[in-house]
Amino acid sequence: MDLGKAKIIITGGSSGIGRETAQLLIRKGASVVICSRDKAEIEKTAAAIGAIGIQADVADEASVNALFEQAIQKLNGCNVVINNAGIGYLAPLIETTTADFTKVWETNVKGAFLIGKAAAKYFIAQNEGNIINIASTAGSKGFANGSAYCASKFALSAMTECWRTELRKNNIRVMQVNPSEVVTAFGSKLGYEHANVDHKLKPSEIAHTIAAMLEMNNVGFITEVSVWATNP
Repeated sequence: MDLGKAKIIITGGSSGIGRETAQLLIRKGASVVICSRDKAEIEKTAAAIGAIGIQADVADEASVNALFEQAIQKLNGCNVVINNAGIGYLAPLIETTTADFTKVWETNVKGAFLIGKAAAKYFIAQNEGNIINIASTAGSKGFANGSAYCASKFALSAMTECWRTELRKNNIRVMQVNPSEVVTAFGSKLGYEHANVDHKLKPSEIAHTIAAMLEMNNVGFITEVSVWATNP
């Protein structure tokens, strides 16, 4: 697609991969709405990068519907949705509470579902669109202490496959990006200290991947891509 004609909604857009992706796509000519739950933070980020900031909670259906209504009005349409909002949680199985597990699923699975559903309704009506789900390499291989997080990303991968099968007939490209370890505040919020950071992925590599996927001519699409650091 021509990114100069792209009208994009990015969830989880106030920092990390979401912010870097919005910034790159804006430089390439796209019009971009970013959202997060923190009103002050999303407005600050939007002003800094030239995006439109909207407060929204992806785990709340009314909030998601309001997000799409406002975004479509401000963008005068929409043809790309990037499902990036996500939270992490790492703990041994026997120390993971039901509340911990549910909190991760509320954002990473239910939130992604609500965003995907709202996007699909609009894209089916116009017979065109692009949905990119930001999953993780944790969605293809589990690891110790990752029950809640890995399960949520496996679920997102399954939804991606379902949507892709359903929506291709409507000229909707459903794509997935699986980053491996990316140096962002996401890790530090989990109490994880990144080591050897000069050799680890940064949000810019994931932003580049997303832009490249969108820029392919609409006759084809990259269904899924995993991004790894060369020598971490």
